[in-house]
Amino acid sequence: MPASNIAMWSGPRNLSTAMMYAFGARSDCAVWDEPFYAAYLRLTGLDHPMREAIIAAGEPDPARVASRCAAPADRPLFYQKHMTHHMVPGVPRDWFGSVAHVFLIRHPARVLASYDRKRERATLDDIGFRQQAEIFDAVRAQGLPVTVIDSAEIRAAPEPMLRRLCAALAIPYDPAMTRWPAGGHKDDGVWAAHWYDAVHRSTGFAGAEGPLPVLDGALAGVCAEALPYYEKMRAEALRP
Repeated sequence: MPASNIAMWSGPRNLSTAMMYAFGARSDCAVWDEPFYAAYLRLTGLDHPMREAIIAAGEPDPARVASRCAAPADRPLFYQKHMTHHMVPGVPRDWFGSVAHVFLIRHPARVLASYDRKRERATLDDIGFRQQAEIFDAVRAQGLPVTVIDSAEIRAAPEPMLRRLCAALAIPYDPAMTRWPAGGHKDDGVWAAHWYDAVHRSTGFAGAEGPLPVLDGALAGVCAEALPYYEKMRAEALRP
């Protein structure tokens, strides 16, 4: 049965916005940028960049967000870009059976090097690896199908990997997914001004990444904590 509502689970700095743009370039797909962000900030009280603007622009009631995630959109496909660390206590999960679940992964050294340029002193909970593995286990425990895809594989071979992903979701591949206009998407979250500068300059996926960045100090420690979660997910990932 083809997917209609697609939950793409990732942490920050993980090709997640480019993937949203790829699906947003399809004429048959609506997209939603980080549905639970406002609720997450309201529930946790955390001080994120643009906190008040995010809460004001979004839906702070997680139950209402969950209901919309499970409901049909105005197009055949409904792509939801979810951050795994947003799924804190108080956020419902009873909608999980109504969506197809995809887990987008990236090596934690790359995530941390990118995150540190935007927001310093990242912790393991900030980058979502632990939560991603926990959500993966929860979805699988419900007997629901899961798909894992590595951002490195997408950047190295966008069209073949997007074809693999579409096949896993039982939806047709659309060549429009590899290109999009520079300048952002109309459904970007209000936080795009802080986080999305690089992807706003893009018109497609960047090329293959080079050697892993070398981390030291606290970042190296967080990377070591995150690596087992990444390796667990990597073992399940689609291959070229």
